[in-house]
Amino acid sequence: MSITVSGHYGLTLEKMMLKTQTASWESAGAIYCAMVTDSYTPAFDTHDFFSDLTNEVTAGSGYTTGGMAIVTPAVDVGSPAAGQIRFDSDNPAWATSTITDAMAAVLFFTTGNTSTAQLIFLSDFVTAATSSNGTFTLTVATNGWYYIDYTPV
Repeated sequence: MSITVSGHYGLTLEKMMLKTQTASWESAGAIYCAMVTDSYTPAFDTHDFFSDLTNEVTAGSGYTTGGMAIVTPAVDVGSPAAGQIRFDSDNPAWATSTITDAMAAVLFFTTGNTSTAQLIFLSDFVTAATSSNGTFTLTVATNGWYYIDYTPV
């Protein structure tokens, strides 16, 4: 298995801290969700753009290469608990799709150019997921896609 863990892409976090990443995390349509197979090997310290992704789920039958827009992205301070910040959204769904071997979802800022579309987060499904001429829905966890604890220990 190539994908063994979910994680945030570090170079995007760095750009946020240096204020060189300027897209709003809450702009509808600014963040996209794509899916990859287990043949993709994430490199959280060095992958930063969509062009770094390999082995995206095959296009056709309800899935479009490049993924789909996240409609209701939200950043919530103090959630899921005090001292934490959460990134949440709607549940992305591909209607009438036949998808095989989807192993992870990858969130990224879309720019229309794969070499400038910044990777944000990879969510590992743990086991490959499929759909057969039905709706493929990614159910976002109650605590969102991810949250960061910013309270010192």
